[in-house]
Amino acid sequence: MDVKTITQAAQHTGQLASPDYVAADWRDFYALTKPRVMSLVIFTALCGLLAAPGDIHPVIGFTAILCIALGAGGSAALNQWYEADIDAGMKRTSQRPLPAGRMQRQSALHFGIGLSALSVFIMGVAVNWLSAAILAFSIFFYAVVYTMWLKPNTPQNIVIGGAAGAFPPVIGWAAVMNEVTLLPILLFALIFIWTPPHFWALALFMKSDYAKVGIPMMPVVAGERATRRQIFWYSLVLLAVAAAPFFLGLTGWVYGLPAIALSLVFLMLAAKVGLRQESDPAQMKPEKQLFAFSILYLFVIFTVLVADRLVAAGVLA
Repeated sequence: MDVKTITQAAQHTGQLASPDYVAADWRDFYALTKPRVMSLVIFTALCGLLAAPGDIHPVIGFTAILCIALGAGGSAALNQWYEADIDAGMKRTSQRPLPAGRMQRQSALHFGIGLSALSVFIMGVAVNWLSAAILAFSIFFYAVVYTMWLKPNTPQNIVIGGAAGAFPPVIGWAAVMNEVTLLPILLFALIFIWTPPHFWALALFMKSDYAKVGIPMMPVVAGERATRRQIFWYSLVLLAVAAAPFFLGLTGWVYGLPAIALSLVFLMLAAKVGLRQESDPAQMKPEKQLFAFSILYLFVIFTVLVADRLVAAGVLA
């Protein structure tokens, strides 16, 4: 089924907003920002800001995080504006504001552009222009490079597109230091390498949804066996990347030991997924365990990074 057919079917059943439908309220606009995804973006950005060795005024720091949140929300709105017809054909996304018929697509477009532009402008004026430039590029990368080009055209969409979600700690660091050094680059690499096994674990038990709307996710195009192998190999690389800040002397043991331990657990769960042959979505417990743990993993990794910084600064004894 192609995108045009999906769109026509969604409009026929009332799933997509008709041109004169204007019933959206603040909850629909809030949903456009993908708040659950945004929470991880805000958290990693805040950790990048707190891990930076310089000082920043609390008001400026708050402004930087707010701008990152607005930029993330704006790019998410643009993503949903562009993918409204695809979202209508997927069970997981069919109740979003646009496919559910609660909002005009033009409203989502204007909202996304407005939030994105405002976030970059305020970041540049109130914080610094380096962090604003990185924020602007991350918005462009997610909304245009990933959403419009990579996702519908290549099974490597998540691999390359993972860069979009890897920018927040770099932006947080740049907001404090007005420069980018090795540690924020390694934090970028950590999220970049983490994204494929995290998202492919989800894609394995959502395979039929992606196949139905013609999105070439790895399990759809390359098959489950190849995807499972890729999950394992990326998880192995993730162990090395997560340990690198410690072995390079950029962090202490407060970060290093938990990072290595958590990465070994991640690799163990990935190995369980990699060795399985199961294709029934209802029986994919290891895949769901890996997906759930991957979210916890990133939160804890960045938490111990900040704790390590506070210990090194003498704030935590």
